[in-house]
Amino acid sequence: MFAILLTEGMDPFYQNIASFPTVFFSFFLFVTLLYWFVAVLGFVDIDVLDFEADVNAESTSTTADILAGLFMRLGLNGVPVTIVISFISLIGWILCYYAVHFLFGWLPDGIVRFIAGIPVVAICLYVAAVATAIVIKPLKPFFDKTVQNTPKLVLGQTAIVRTLRVDSDFGEATLEDGGAGLIFKVRTEGGVSFSKGDRVVLLEHIKESNTYLVIAEEEFIG
Repeated sequence: MFAILLTEGMDPFYQNIASFPTVFFSFFLFVTLLYWFVAVLGFVDIDVLDFEADVNAESTSTTADILAGLFMRLGLNGVPVTIVISFISLIGWILCYYAVHFLFGWLPDGIVRFIAGIPVVAICLYVAAVATAIVIKPLKPFFDKTVQNTPKLVLGQTAIVRTLRVDSDFGEATLEDGGAGLIFKVRTEGGVSFSKGDRVVLLEHIKESNTYLVIAEEEFIG
């Protein structure tokens, strides 16, 4: 089956995804796939790109403020940013690929194709964002409910460190719930650190950063 990917018949496909404008989305799709791979292995937080910003603040706008306002305007808020970017990358890649496949055959290579590709990228990006807003809309109540109710239920429970380390700046832990398990961003205080597989207790929920302060299970029991 995989031998098909190496045949000459696949050359047009590879040429499409590796040339502008499709390569724009190919790059972000590759990055998101790589991100999910390393996240599963525990090298990064699953929601490492998430941000919270007060879009109504009177202070000077930061990049996070601008992005938060844009996401809210497009209806992309309410779920982890990593999920949003993943959907936009995938949908945009599909749209752009077929737009090039069906419409760019009559265009000569070079500057003409590049100029024509700019509006294609913009249109595909916008349509992908709108489509993503529709796709994630049913997921929002689930994430809202999880954020509101979870802290009351998990404090004092033991979780297992899933990332390579947990310290004051980085880390995640998994709490068994009888299903796939719940994953939380966890932090420590006082220079304490944990390694993958260590047992920790969720001691306090820090609402501002949506993280949990943890201590060693032995310390909690003792």
